[in-house]
Amino acid sequence: MNTKITSLVLIGAFLLTGCGLGGSADLTPTPLAPNSLDFVSTGTPSLAPLPAVTAMPVTQAVCKDPAVVALIDSLKTSMLTADGALLSSLIGPNGMEVRYFRNGTAIMYTPHQASFLFETTFEANWGPEPGSGMDKTGSFHDVIVPDLVKIFNQPYTLHCNDVKHGGATYEVTWPYQKDFYSIHFAGTEQYGYLDWHTWVVGVEYDNNKPLIYALMNFFWEP
Repeated sequence: MNTKITSLVLIGAFLLTGCGLGGSADLTPTPLAPNSLDFVSTGTPSLAPLPAVTAMPVTQAVCKDPAVVALIDSLKTSMLTADGALLSSLIGPNGMEVRYFRNGTAIMYTPHQASFLFETTFEANWGPEPGSGMDKTGSFHDVIVPDLVKIFNQPYTLHCNDVKHGGATYEVTWPYQKDFYSIHFAGTEQYGYLDWHTWVVGVEYDNNKPLIYALMNFFWEP
């Protein structure tokens, strides 16, 4: 009888030890949220109240790399000057995925295709517009470029791995598990800051050079 009880005790101890080992392998540290040092100003500061933000894990290499800010400046130049060759040079080898709506159609462009995006009249379906539900169709030049030009011509700020926004009726999230920068316009007091606008630029490295893998648009939706 004592032998049987002893065996059961030993088996139970062995099982508990195995469970403990398995659990420890699943534990991962929680990354720190971005801090104020990750903020880069490129325009006149706004007096708008600070909104809640959705933060993602930060890769300090991206947030501290001046080459990434230069990359976004080059994106700005390409949009303002309709420079397809420059835009092409900013895109990663796996292409650039573009969304005009946060839950709209994701359209992939290779670096070669990007070189003539300011010229082609090919119309894409970018998905249903918030509110009306009507499909938004048009070329990259007619749909994406004017929106990027608009935000680059307004006072904006850059935020590393932080989808900066001014309040939303939906969950503001970045759908990729990679680094990114928000180009954020805080909006105006005249419209209660509901005219805030954010373009998010996905950034990845290829041969130690930062390049764009995605562009995504966020704004207030009814």
